[in-house]
Amino acid sequence: MTTQDAARAQEPAVKPVTEYEARSAPGIPVLVISIAVILAAALLLYFAAQMSPGSSQVALVWAAIVLFLAAGLALRGLTPVIAGEGRAVQLFGNYRGTIRRAGLHCVNPFTVRRPVSVRVRNLETAQAKVNDADGNPIEIAAVVVWQVHDTARALYGVDDFVRFVAIQSETAVRHIASSYAYDTRGSGELSLRGNAEEVTRRLSAEISDRVAPAGVQIVESRLTRLSYAPEIAQAMLRQQQASAVVGARTKIVEGAVGMVQLALKRLEEEGVVQLDEERKAAMVSNLLVVLCSEQATQQVVNTGSLYQ
Repeated sequence: MTTQDAARAQEPAVKPVTEYEARSAPGIPVLVISIAVILAAALLLYFAAQMSPGSSQVALVWAAIVLFLAAGLALRGLTPVIAGEGRAVQLFGNYRGTIRRAGLHCVNPFTVRRPVSVRVRNLETAQAKVNDADGNPIEIAAVVVWQVHDTARALYGVDDFVRFVAIQSETAVRHIASSYAYDTRGSGELSLRGNAEEVTRRLSAEISDRVAPAGVQIVESRLTRLSYAPEIAQAMLRQQQASAVVGARTKIVEGAVGMVQLALKRLEEEGVVQLDEERKAAMVSNLLVVLCSEQATQQVVNTGSLYQ
């Protein structure tokens, strides 16, 4: 196989259709003219009914019929377009452009005008149960805000663009959930729980890539549910509580050690009392017990000497 043959094989069989503006005329003048033509045709029929049978009467009748047909075709070509909607014009199976400007337009009466909503839409994915990067089962769901950007691709690029967006959004949510851990517990890596903003940005980018063939633009995406699955929720809760307790105790010990160091330094600098290493150790032990204890300590008054 030559290089040209390989390149041709890689090319898509059907080139994607992109949106462009359809040709149209203002509809209000056409509507007014069509009404005038219908009135003129009715007037011709009236005159024909008053005349005696003959060639003149037949001519008037045929003229009225032609006017009725012309007015009917003109009226059939009228296409109202409301705000937030586009009309894709299709003639004998071929795409002929899209009308987006709101108002009354007149196009070829033999065309088919397919309405496509270009308003912003919300999609809430179903709650999915997925294993995160650590293998823990989690439940996740997201809301996706999207709108049609290219009406031609939305109609002719995929079979059903609404269903296509729903399936691809759910696929992207599952992929993102399996790519990151639920919680990295301060390891510095990205996590679903600790880096929500970064994760949602990557989720929006992935959904945008997936729905691009449908001519859809992703406005925003947000996670609406993120939790451990019920079968491991209690175990993970106890683990989080234990981690929180360890972190709190670490802060308490760090603060207590700093206070003890400050107390010994002040005592030495101000010459309040001279302590040997043994008494320093005892003082440090007592202070750490008082500062790190979760309950109030019992006070003991020493009525003897320092060494009794």
